[in-house]
Amino acid sequence: RMSTFDNYHPIAGRFRTMVQRPSFPCVGAKAALSKQQMDFVVCRDITSAWDDLRIHPALLEVIDLYTTGKHIFRTLVVIFDRSPILSEDDFEEALWDRVQSLADKDEWKGFPVDPTISPDPDSPHFSLSFGGKAFFVVGLHPAASRPARRFPHPALVFNLHEQFETLRAEGRYEKLRASIVDRDVALAGTENPMLARHGEMSEARQYSGRSVDNDWACPYRREAA
Repeated sequence: RMSTFDNYHPIAGRFRTMVQRPSFPCVGAKAALSKQQMDFVVCRDITSAWDDLRIHPALLEVIDLYTTGKHIFRTLVVIFDRSPILSEDDFEEALWDRVQSLADKDEWKGFPVDPTISPDPDSPHFSLSFGGKAFFVVGLHPAASRPARRFPHPALVFNLHEQFETLRAEGRYEKLRASIVDRDVALAGTENPMLARHGEMSEARQYSGRSVDNDWACPYRREAA
């Protein structure tokens, strides 16, 4: 089967270089890279639906690869190399536009919502669902207020939730999370106010990297059925 990935694109190389920097805080991303489980799709513009039909099959391929091997720290990085420079608010809007479009395609193709999560963005058990599996997404872009979220092009990093449930079951999750938080504080000087554990508050607030207040409303909608 033909792969949907663009792993040899020069921009994928630039992203790998960023992850390899000693100051880069996400040790999960470092693990995915060292295990050669970080895959890439290079798209045009995050404000356009142009490449959504390429991103969805890539998510399904990630599920396939993970289900076959059950190797944790598998991640998909979608980079948009022809996007305009966006403010944090505009990036957040574009992120949710892409996520909504992908969810609509997922629904149209008949995939169910992962029964382990809630599709309601106000629920503390909220997560995205593609191909019947729960995902969360981390947004990066040039104008991000958190240094760890800055990359020269807008990017969406998709991770399967199941990997983190496995880490939790193995008693490794809290150590990994503490390491990421400590490293992020070292880089930024302050703790990320948006970080919360799954089940405490909706992870939707964390996706874009923008610090949102209590009355923030997530624009995403998907039915559970």
